Amino acid sequence: MALFDLATLLKENSYPGRGIVIGKSKDGKNAMIAYFIMGRSVNSRNRIFERFEGGMRTKAFDESKLSDPHLIIYNPYLTTKGGNIDIITNGDQTNTVFDYINEGKTFADALNIREFEDDAPNWTPRISGVLYYCFPRNVFAYKMSILKSANGRGESCRRFYFDYNAPENGIGHFIHTYKCDGNPIPSFYGEPEEVELPNTAEELADLVWTNLNEDNKVSLFVRCVPLDGSEASEIIINKNV
Repeated sequence: MALFDLATLLKENSYPGRGIVIGKSKDGKNAMIAYFIMGRSVNSRNRIFERFEGGMRTKAFDESKLSDPHLIIYNPYLTTKGGNIDIITNGDQTNTVFDYINEGKTFADALNIREFEDDAPNWTPRISGVLYYCFPRNVFAYKMSILKSANGRGESCRRFYFDYNAPENGIGHFIHTYKCDGNPIPSFYGEPEEVELPNTAEELADLVWTNLNEDNKVSLFVRCVPLDGSEASEIIINKNV
């Protein structure tokens, strides 16, 4: 698979929608997560990320402008007790994955009961990721998934799962809801794009936020988890402040 420059992928796409990047820092010391949201409508753009203990939520920036919360208000990030599993998604399937894992079931078990979003004619895909840590051994592995319509057919859901063991230093995988802007918006297709990653949360946040379309970007979450078990570093950037 070709190795892509993440900045170029973002800069050349005015509307990738919502996106997840997961991988390992260039120096091999950290697991890295980035999640961003974008919006074209007033309702979608009227959001911020807000951290809470054990997770992060989306929240209306101006409650008076919130018109339909069911697809835009959710927990993009949750971590299991003990902090050895991180879950990142673009919708309320975060909670489904969290509940299933806590019941001893799998990432795929959880997503097999979910479908793409009910926002015809776009049928926005549900993208998800989960990271598993083993801190005494300084290792981690991750999985990603996309649930999408079958060529825009709302009656058929296709589920794709990607498993990444022993991640390479400086390499991550990028999956996003839309291939590009359009009407209806075409869904992402193919495998997650393999991208180069830097060393720190600050570098990754700057790389992503700077290159997202200025009009459409809304919020960004970056989490950098040292594989020696020391404290994670996080950055949240909200366009609405």
